[in-house]
Amino acid sequence: MAGTVDGQALPDGIFSLLDTDLYKLTMQCAILKYLPDVHVTYSFTNRTPNMRLNRAAFQWLQEQISKLANISVTREELDYLKKTCTFFNDAYLRFLTSFRLQPSDQIRVAFTPLKDTGSADDVGDVHMDVGGRWLDTILYEIPLLALTSEAYFKFCDRDWTYKNQESRAYDKGCKLLEHGCVFSEFGSRRRRDYHTQDLVIQGLVRAAADAGGHGWKGKLSGTSNVHFAMRYGIPPVGTVAHEWFMGIASITNDYEHANETALRYWTGCFGEGVLGIALTDTFGTPTFLKAFKRTMPTPANSVKEDSKTLIPGAASPPLPPMDGDRYKGSAEERSYAQIFQGVRQDSGNPIEYVKMMRDFYDSEGIKEKKTIVFSDSLNIELCVEYIHAAEKAGFAPTFGIGTFLTNDFQHESDGQKSAPLNIVIKLSSANGRPAIKISDNIGKNTGDSETVGKVKKTLGYTEKQWVPGDERSRWGGAEAEATRSVVQQK
Repeated sequence: MAGTVDGQALPDGIFSLLDTDLYKLTMQCAILKYLPDVHVTYSFTNRTPNMRLNRAAFQWLQEQISKLANISVTREELDYLKKTCTFFNDAYLRFLTSFRLQPSDQIRVAFTPLKDTGSADDVGDVHMDVGGRWLDTILYEIPLLALTSEAYFKFCDRDWTYKNQESRAYDKGCKLLEHGCVFSEFGSRRRRDYHTQDLVIQGLVRAAADAGGHGWKGKLSGTSNVHFAMRYGIPPVGTVAHEWFMGIASITNDYEHANETALRYWTGCFGEGVLGIALTDTFGTPTFLKAFKRTMPTPANSVKEDSKTLIPGAASPPLPPMDGDRYKGSAEERSYAQIFQGVRQDSGNPIEYVKMMRDFYDSEGIKEKKTIVFSDSLNIELCVEYIHAAEKAGFAPTFGIGTFLTNDFQHESDGQKSAPLNIVIKLSSANGRPAIKISDNIGKNTGDSETVGKVKKTLGYTEKQWVPGDERSRWGGAEAEATRSVVQQK
C-alpha cells in the first residue's frame, strides 16, 4: 500500500531533516554552543539478533543512507522552528540553513551473510558505525533506525498490511484519553515506516478531536517527531536524551560530576524552566539525584562555582540566557530539582521509581507538583497502572508512547504478532574515550563493559534488574526471534 503526502506518492526513506525527534535538535543546539569540535562515534545493535535483514533489504538500506546527503532544511521548516521552538537561538537556526549530512564520509555499513550464496534472499548481520564531529553526526540516529526497520519490513517480514492502522490508533487514543492519560507519540525510531507513523498520528489526532465531546480528561500533548508535529499542527515534544549525559561524562572523564555538569550546561543553553524534564537514569537514578539537589549557579555566582562542573575546552561558559523569561533573576538560591518541571522514567520498575521520587522531593522540601514522564515500553494497561500510582503520590504523570503505536501489526496469514525489530544506535565514544550508559536496569547497560564496571564501582552503583524490562522479550520479540532463528538456519 503506497503512502501519500498531500496527494503525492511518498518517496522511499527519509525526505526531511525534521523527520526526527525534537531532542536530537535541542542537543545539537547545545553542542553547537559548547562542544562544536568534539569527535564521537556511534554503534548499532540489534537486540533481536535472529531477526536479520536479507541482502535485498541491506542494499535498499545502503541506497537510502546515501540519499540522506540530499536533504536540507527548507525555508518553511526554518520558519516553523523559529515560530514554534522559541528556545532555539539565532546561531543555531543560522547553522541549520547550511547543514548537510555527509553519509559517505561519516557512516560505515556492512553486511555479513550467514550463508553467502549471492542471492538477494541471503540473510545476515548488519554492521553500522557512525563517526565525525558530534555536531555533524548527532542527527543520524533516528533516520538510520527508522530506515533499518523499514528495510526489514519491506523485504523480510512482508506478511502484513496497513489495514486498520488509523482506526487502531484512534481506538488506542480514545482509551488513553478516556482514562485521563496525557500522552505523546514517541514512535519514530522503531516505526514500521513513514506511512505507518502518518496513519497513527491521523488516528490520534482524530481521537483527541473527539475527546471533548465525551468529557474525557486525557490529552494528546504532541509528538516527538518534529516533521509530523509541523504537518499536523500539534506540539513537538522532547527535552534531552541519555546521549547528552553520556557524551559529557566521556569528554570530562568525570562520572562523579557528569550529571551536574550536564544539567549546568543544559540550563546554561536554554534557561530555567525551558526544556525542563530531567532524564535521571543514565548512570542510575540514585546517583543523578545527588546532582539534582545541588544549587544551580546564577550569573552572579557562576564564576565562583566549583570548576569540577566546567568542561575543559568548552566554546563558552555555561551562563543562563539573560533574555526574556528564560532567566528568572531570583536572588534565592535554588536547586536543579526546584527549577526543573519534572523527571523522565525510562528504565527499571516504574512503581518503585514513583516512590523514590516522592521520597526525594519530600526530603528536599519541594512541595510544588512535579511531572513524571513515563517512556519505557508502554501500552494502555501500563499507562493506566502508572497514572494511578503517580497521581496517588502527588505527581502529574504524562506518557511517551512509541513502538506500541507505530509498529503494532499482525501477520495477515495467521493473525500472529508481527514483532518489531528491537534496534538501537548509541553513542560509543567521545574524544576517544568510551561512552556508556548504566540505567536503572542491568538489561539496558550499553557501551564498553570494562568502563561500565569501573564506573559502577566509582559511583557505588547498586545492581538492579527488572524482569519486565528485559530487552529481549519486548513487544513479542522473543517469540518472533525463536521462529525466525529456526527458519534462517534451515
